[in-house]
Amino acid sequence: MASCFSLLCLLHSVIYVVCGSLMMFYPIEIFDICHGKETASKLLGSTPHDHLLIRTSESLVGMLLVTIGINLFMVSFVKDREFQTFFSKGCILLHALMGVWRFYFERRVEDLARDWPRQAVGDFIFGLSWVFFLIFNWREKYD
Repeated sequence: MASCFSLLCLLHSVIYVVCGSLMMFYPIEIFDICHGKETASKLLGSTPHDHLLIRTSESLVGMLLVTIGINLFMVSFVKDREFQTFFSKGCILLHALMGVWRFYFERRVEDLARDWPRQAVGDFIFGLSWVFFLIFNWREKYD
């Protein structure tokens, strides 16, 4: 049981650390891959000042993702079953709120309107992995 939680946390941790590192150190390339060259050039701003602000913002978001990944790595070693359940429910809520954010706000941004469904599916899959953990946990608890 605990190994399933550890594995899930470590998997999410690696994904967050890698994505955050790429956002910090290769933001232009990530924009090109995720949004296409035309949209990426619009998202990077039209003036050097805009470009600097957007790059700084993306670096901070990347740093936040790395921090979340490190926290997930630390949490993966917790053996308390009640904490694991509580943490899983919090992760499900977080990913659901991210999907709601993408639906209500990101789809209104013209340059991001094309990408929000794909990102919302990613949020759904991340949340679903925690739901499967809860189902597995519940099944093991009552069998």
